[in-house]
Amino acid sequence: MNPRARRLTVPLTGLLMVAGAMGATSAGASAASATGVTGTGAPSDVVTSTASETPAEATSFWSPERMRKATDATGDVDLSVRGGKASSAAGPTGKAGAVPPSGPGGGAATKSKQVNLPNTVGRVFFTLPKADPLDPKSWKYCSGTSIQSRYRNLVATSAHCVYDVKTNQFYDNWVFIPSYWDGTQAWDGKNPYGVYAAKWFNAHDDFVVKEDYDYDYAFVNVHSGVKVSWEKDKDGKWKPVVKNVGRLGDNVGGQGFAWNQKVKNKVFSFGYPAGPHPDGDKPFTGRTMKWCYGATAAMPAAPKYTIQEHVGFRCAFTAGASGGPFLLKYRSSTRTGYLNGVNSVAWDTDKNDRYDHVSSPYFNGDTHQVYRVAANRWTK
Repeated sequence: MNPRARRLTVPLTGLLMVAGAMGATSAGASAASATGVTGTGAPSDVVTSTASETPAEATSFWSPERMRKATDATGDVDLSVRGGKASSAAGPTGKAGAVPPSGPGGGAATKSKQVNLPNTVGRVFFTLPKADPLDPKSWKYCSGTSIQSRYRNLVATSAHCVYDVKTNQFYDNWVFIPSYWDGTQAWDGKNPYGVYAAKWFNAHDDFVVKEDYDYDYAFVNVHSGVKVSWEKDKDGKWKPVVKNVGRLGDNVGGQGFAWNQKVKNKVFSFGYPAGPHPDGDKPFTGRTMKWCYGATAAMPAAPKYTIQEHVGFRCAFTAGASGGPFLLKYRSSTRTGYLNGVNSVAWDTDKNDRYDHVSSPYFNGDTHQVYRVAANRWTK
């Protein structure tokens, strides 16, 4: 196979990131001071930070109008990747393992009579640090999914969807809306699942410190969800009415988690693409969930992002899909599978100005370590 250049871009948020863990420490004091990391005895390569806002502050920030206007800056960078074989160092670092998925309420996943998109998948919203939160240019979004955890309070996404490497800070006003549709359902009753604000951001130290996209995954512990409706008071003025809807996993269930699996696997990927292809064509709106299906393989190295262990498959996702899940053994009858990757980087492998592959960090023992810490972290 002849060497050929490849273009890649981070699909959603330019050059951003985060990942997940329980109590956190950092490899260096400089990283800790830059990111607001706290240390409570977790492994040294797991980084955790507390969300800046209260749940009420974060959830009330995102009106339907702001959700509909949220966008993301796509970091479009041309890279020449030399080498005739599309391979990398991706592969198991130990024994394969898996945590099974659960349905709502923590029981077995319920069956559906028709093919449905997973209720666990939704959109992540946040504002940029060191920016005016009232400026629409600060309103950003990614994709994410509910994942199985001890306290049913965990969202998996890409690290660049929780952490800004330009300012060395985690994002503000971070919320997750499962089964998102068209920017309205969280507030008008069309979505029974509610809005879930971040409590803890968990990431791998190598992303926070080194901006290494082989660790572009994150696990976010969220508070119990709320629904907001609007009612008129005695003076005829509209006022918000907030209702607590409970834990994320109790409402939508959680995808399983798998690590050290085969590099070549058939997976579904879900997300909310919205950005244009390099040629300017914009086939997606981000208003509804989309999916891809294919067989993963090792992707080439990409020095710009320190990528050496990514797996990917043919998919035309654009900006907005970042953080959406790679689901192994996904069953449409139960709408569950095993999280085995997250949308991280979009590729134009044939240089025709159209994205044709999406890739994820290979989920190995390091990923499992971050997940394990986050999965045992409790939130009120």
